[in-house]
Amino acid sequence: MATPGSGFWSFGSEDGSGDPENPGTARAWCQVAQKFTGGIGNKLCALLYGDSEKPAESGGSQPARATSRKATCACNQKPCSCPKADVNYAFLHATDLLPACDGERPTLAFLQDVMGILLQYVVKSFDRSTKVIDFHYPNELLQEYNWELADQPQNLEEILMHCQTTLKYAIKTGHPRYFNQLSTGLDMVGLAADWLTSTANTNMFTYEIAPVFVLLEYVTLKKMREIIGWPGGSGDGIFSPGGAISNMYAMLIARFKMFPEVKEKGMAAVPRLIAFTSEHSHFSLKKGAAALGIGTDSVILIKCDERGKMIPSDLERRILEAKQKGFVPFLVSATAGTTVYGAFDPLLAVADICKKYKIWMHVDAAWGGGLLMSRKHKWKLSGVERANSVTWNPHKMMGVPLQCSALLVREEGLMQSCNQMHASYLFQQDKHYDLSYDTGDKALQCGRHVDVFKLWLMWRAKGTTGFEAHIDKCLELAEYLYNIIKNREGYEMVFDGKPQHTNVCFWYVPPSLRVLEDNEERMSRLSKVAPVIKARMMEYGTTMVSYQPLGDKVNFFRMVISNPAATHQDIDFLIEEIERLGQDL
Repeated sequence: MATPGSGFWSFGSEDGSGDPENPGTARAWCQVAQKFTGGIGNKLCALLYGDSEKPAESGGSQPARATSRKATCACNQKPCSCPKADVNYAFLHATDLLPACDGERPTLAFLQDVMGILLQYVVKSFDRSTKVIDFHYPNELLQEYNWELADQPQNLEEILMHCQTTLKYAIKTGHPRYFNQLSTGLDMVGLAADWLTSTANTNMFTYEIAPVFVLLEYVTLKKMREIIGWPGGSGDGIFSPGGAISNMYAMLIARFKMFPEVKEKGMAAVPRLIAFTSEHSHFSLKKGAAALGIGTDSVILIKCDERGKMIPSDLERRILEAKQKGFVPFLVSATAGTTVYGAFDPLLAVADICKKYKIWMHVDAAWGGGLLMSRKHKWKLSGVERANSVTWNPHKMMGVPLQCSALLVREEGLMQSCNQMHASYLFQQDKHYDLSYDTGDKALQCGRHVDVFKLWLMWRAKGTTGFEAHIDKCLELAEYLYNIIKNREGYEMVFDGKPQHTNVCFWYVPPSLRVLEDNEERMSRLSKVAPVIKARMMEYGTTMVSYQPLGDKVNFFRMVISNPAATHQDIDFLIEEIERLGQDL
């Protein structure tokens, strides 16, 4: 077998014959790849080295047909025995695929074509000459295509076309110039893991139906607790559908820890509970309070300094106020990486206050938890090891495909006591293996998706050092952006000083506003700038970056970087594009 770097696979050679820019060499490679990938090889080679040499955006409203009416095979054997021989999608339906009798051949052909569509999309996602988004307004898409569900089935040719159409209008979140959300990028190993777990299509509630996945969750959560700093990785945890649910778990467990009777008797059996979090914290804390019956009025927002960090003295003052009113403080949620400013609350000071007043300390590190993987930046979470619970979303800063959020709890067994319902049809007590690996009874969900495998497989592929390099690179790119615009004409920073995370918050001030006095009229006009530029970005499809107001600050751009594909050139492009799209405002 040829090895990576040998002449068989190598694109580079001393005489230049391996140059991928050489069409002859490229097509020769395609012929080799085609031998191993069948129809997928054909599609990728047509995409990469076809007549135009580059994937072209479709100009019309109808995307190219997914396949010919009669699929053809890629082999040279006669008689042909490949899966695509004599497969005509126009006359086939889902009922002709496995588990149908004789369904193997059309199933393999169909899935190969689906894979071809997916792989083309993957390649385009990293091509800077393609759009981040082919934007259409909702009414346009509704009128352009028939999305309605029907009683009668469509044939597989039409199903493949639906796959293409869906991806045509999907946001390329892996595109190097997509900066719109905290979760960006497209990791190839993580993608492969997601495909695998969908194929396995199992549930995480018992060891008997997810043996390897349950063990990987155990190993991975333990490693994450070790990185937080809990001795020997002790404690507990669960992967949940997202950071909002992880934060709600923390509230649920903190309430149970203080008043275990609430599980059976409800909120009527406990006094008025109060939770505390910063005014820059995630809205999920209030959502969790509403869902748990605690009430949004029982979530007290603590003042922040100009950088968005919780002020400990205000936290202590509000705790004392609540106690004087006869209320019971039960949880403080500190944030490690706020959504807008990327601020890190002073965790050591918060921990001291929580210890003093015997209050559960939760750290919402959904956005900032990834920095624990970096020796250079983990100091920003100093004190996280003193927390009772931590939310950490690897699908954000670590680039794991959605969804992948972990709730880590320092006290082992508490989640189980809080949530277990002893469903005898799932959690029988006379099974022949260690029942501690039946994890479903400590979760709020019954059905639970396999989220751990993406993270585990990426960790094996990258190592901790690989995650560290990715995180350090993203922080460096954010600093690069900050250094460029902090003194650049037409830009104003929302707060002074270098950002702690990859959040860079700024206003772009068009030439027409630069001569105006800093008054209410200027602020009113400035508030309209970011939304217009963002709309133009989306209509051109060149890049995407988020904006929002905050407190008394009118709409500003919030640039976040978590995509490993981004480069300095992409940051330069973003600045130039903002200026191009906003010069006339």
